[in-house]
Amino acid sequence: MSQMPHPAARPVCPSCEEPLESGDLFCGACGHDLSAVPPPPGDHPTLVISNAPDGVPVAGTPWPTAAGTDGTGPAAATYSAEELLELESSGSRPPAHPEDYELPAPLAPVPGAPAGGVPAPDVPAPAAPVSSAAAGPGATGPVSASVPACVEAAGDPAGDPVDPRTADPALTAPPGSKVCVACRAGRVDRDGYCENCGHAQPRERDHMEQELGAVAAVSDRGLRHHRNEDAFAVSSAALPDGSPAVVAVVCDGVSSATRPDDASAAAASSANESLLGALERGTHPRQAMHDAIVVAADAVNSLAVSPPSALDRDAHRHQNAPACTIVGAVVASGLLTVGWVGDSRVYWVPDDRGGPPARLTEDDSWAAQMVAAGLMNEAQAYADERAHAITGWLGADAYELEPHTASFKPDRPGVVVVCTDGLWNYAEGADEMARALPADAAARPLHAAQVLVGHALDGGGHDNVTVAVLPFAVPPRGAGSAYNTA
Repeated sequence: MSQMPHPAARPVCPSCEEPLESGDLFCGACGHDLSAVPPPPGDHPTLVISNAPDGVPVAGTPWPTAAGTDGTGPAAATYSAEELLELESSGSRPPAHPEDYELPAPLAPVPGAPAGGVPAPDVPAPAAPVSSAAAGPGATGPVSASVPACVEAAGDPAGDPVDPRTADPALTAPPGSKVCVACRAGRVDRDGYCENCGHAQPRERDHMEQELGAVAAVSDRGLRHHRNEDAFAVSSAALPDGSPAVVAVVCDGVSSATRPDDASAAAASSANESLLGALERGTHPRQAMHDAIVVAADAVNSLAVSPPSALDRDAHRHQNAPACTIVGAVVASGLLTVGWVGDSRVYWVPDDRGGPPARLTEDDSWAAQMVAAGLMNEAQAYADERAHAITGWLGADAYELEPHTASFKPDRPGVVVVCTDGLWNYAEGADEMARALPADAAARPLHAAQVLVGHALDGGGHDNVTVAVLPFAVPPRGAGSAYNTA
């Protein structure tokens, strides 16, 4: 986002007091459900209870005055702990009943009977458990506490519950289930929350990294969003002449749409597969990129037809078609090909930094339209609150699919940066991106991608951040190119 609200005016999470964005349904820091309405405070007036008829409490009846409250009356009787268990509230002993009998302690075998129920001679009952407060720091006996079912079931054979703070995660959760990263004892439910402490668990897509030879990519949830709605795919293929081709695809889910994370994942995966197949068959990279974007659009469109159960999980969200943006780059035989729909970008940064860096894509956004029409300059357009309103995307409700493609033949080695607006918001110009990119990016693409993601997080991490780094090497003289179209 180009503009950020003042921290003092921003609402905070009721759980962790971290600042929130307008429209957030979950806290980006702790995952607290912001849609849940806290119960109103209950009004519990103080009632004075007396021995009213039929046991009905009566308000306003004064307590009887205790004898000897001024220190002149007889001293109160003293009882041991064992005697107190046998006294009524008045201090008298209850009348004995012939049919009364003692019950064994919980989890203790009945005297004279083993676990199977068959009487056995002289089996002592274990001592009654004590509370953790009464046990004291030096106590070693069993402690009675409220523990989750998965922890209680994982106790020792004698039936003693396990303390979640010291429990072995391998023993506390059922086989095949995930263990909470916070308390290390509770089982994680299907929604990603601990059933013991309620802590939101980190999702697999919160931070992803991949390095594949001459290409690497990193994606991070950022510091403000509750999930990562970006996706990427990196791969390499062999052209018919045996030379390598390197592919990177980056997609950014549209947050105002339904299931943006599913849309970006489907688009990145399908576009990558389409590009690999076309390049291996000898299709020109520019045509292969165009076709891959069309395939990705079809994949996102198919998500709009979903069973009602998949859409009814969150009744607070407006149900519209899943959508995302897409940008991709292919490096093959000295040719750099890019393609995009939306506002994700591709930057070119030469290795020697002597030549000027460049942005190779044009945004499908309101700000770009204003600049192209001459109504605003770039600084004015991107300072407007409508700047990031996109005019092109992949999705069933898109106006019209118009894939953009372009090819370039750089005359020197360099690095190609493919990224979402979560990065370029903090390095918008090509010169800014070049300054943020490490000097050894061509030799260490994964490290370069990590540094760029860190640059965005240090700047505020207001959005999901995804970047792919592709080193570009100029073919040696005389080697030629498999593609003659510039």
